[in-house]
Amino acid sequence: MVWDERLFALFRKNLQSTLTYWSVFFSFGLCIAFLGPTLLDLRCQTQSSLQDITWVFFAQQSCLLLGTATAGVFKKTLKQSLIILFLSSLTISLVFAIIPFCDHVVGLAVVLAVAGLAMGSIDTISNMQLVRIYQKDSAIFLQVLHFFLGCGALLSPLIADPFLSDTNCIQSNLTVNSTANLEHIRNSLVPHNPRNLSHYTLPLEGTVITNVSYAFWIMALINLPVPLAVFFLLYKEGMLSCWSKKSRSLLAADELALETKPSQKEHVDSLPEKAQETERDYEDMLSCCQKKNYSGASFCYFAVHAVGALVLFMSDGIVGEYSAFVYSYAVQQPLSIEHKMAGYLPSLFWGFITLGRLVSIPVSYVLRPGIMVFINLTGVVMTFLLLLLSPTSTIMLFLGTASLAFFLSSTFPSMLAYTEDILNYKGCATTVLVTGAGIGEMVLQMLVGSVILEQGSYSFLVCGMLFGCMAFAFYLMFLCSHRMYARPPSDSPIKENYLDENAFSYQR
Repeated sequence: MVWDERLFALFRKNLQSTLTYWSVFFSFGLCIAFLGPTLLDLRCQTQSSLQDITWVFFAQQSCLLLGTATAGVFKKTLKQSLIILFLSSLTISLVFAIIPFCDHVVGLAVVLAVAGLAMGSIDTISNMQLVRIYQKDSAIFLQVLHFFLGCGALLSPLIADPFLSDTNCIQSNLTVNSTANLEHIRNSLVPHNPRNLSHYTLPLEGTVITNVSYAFWIMALINLPVPLAVFFLLYKEGMLSCWSKKSRSLLAADELALETKPSQKEHVDSLPEKAQETERDYEDMLSCCQKKNYSGASFCYFAVHAVGALVLFMSDGIVGEYSAFVYSYAVQQPLSIEHKMAGYLPSLFWGFITLGRLVSIPVSYVLRPGIMVFINLTGVVMTFLLLLLSPTSTIMLFLGTASLAFFLSSTFPSMLAYTEDILNYKGCATTVLVTGAGIGEMVLQMLVGSVILEQGSYSFLVCGMLFGCMAFAFYLMFLCSHRMYARPPSDSPIKENYLDENAFSYQR
């Protein structure tokens, strides 16, 4: 990789803010992966049934989706964004600390719903701010951002594992047949799909013996430096009125942009102080989507948003449904893999997602985001095809799981960087794409779970192949929308911004 002094200088100029956004995404990853492994112990803590405890999944995921959508609408200035990030990251630490005291499933669901709102806000704002700082150079920094998400998602199950119960954590005189199957139940629990575990009887009353509280308190302490980092960034930007008389509302990158437009800067400086603050606010979601800003290209502008969201709806949906059901697929016929060995498959999947994001950091410096997305989706379709052709091969399932995770790993950050590049970094695309990805991850899990129960385990791969092909087809539609959007009518004032762009254009 050729050393780029300009890119390094830009990174050095925004070092503190960039590291802060990366650390906040680590906090997001830490919170997103703890629920699955600890759910049985939380069932004991709340003394609830398997059917009831799976509703906490829904509470977290639905509020995460709500958080991603509302963060893009209500965020307007850098100060507001950083305050939301500070409150969100602090909320995650508080949630980890409070969970051990939730002795009823409703209270636990409410606490996890609050955590979901915080996670959704982090997801949207961190992506959006990095895109605004680095713009055409954002791809590589978004890859690092999502690598930190993977690190957090890998760490939280490792922290929880030593504290998980090896036997029924509710001790009672009731004779049950599930003690030897706890690991199987733990790996099979997914949102709104407890019906395949209905033949297991777990006690609801008795003495609760679980040490999982220590895992949550450890994660709360590990996460505590993250809100502190956001607080220091607020202080550095001069946004804490009690410590600083002068407030700033722009990122360093925005200040650099203003320096390149002296007339605009002079206009802003000539305004009263209150008007300056208003003038320097970021464009919100509604203003950047106004039709008057895009004249004849309006239809294609909205098509780019919609089709881009559909690509991530499918690709992130595949991530959600594959990680949720690959274990259940492996232990059923025709593979019938032993439970302990099959339990490595979800860990292998998330491990290669993190590895893929690490590898994508230098690759994104060389390849354009459009090409990376094309390679990723082609790899996803080819991997599912190979899995369909080898339905009885255990080795092929493990290799295919690793390959699928590797190709899916960089799809989201590459697609986000590519779409924002097309749309001139207005910020609308980030909210739309993040929300589309979140909806896909939740909806496709529920859909595939229902199909597997009705049609059998082989439908798991058929659904994955179908979703992969649809993602690839939507991406081709996305490229067509880009070509049409890049050629507005000759009388359009924005024509000159797009004449030199094509489907894979990405110049640094």
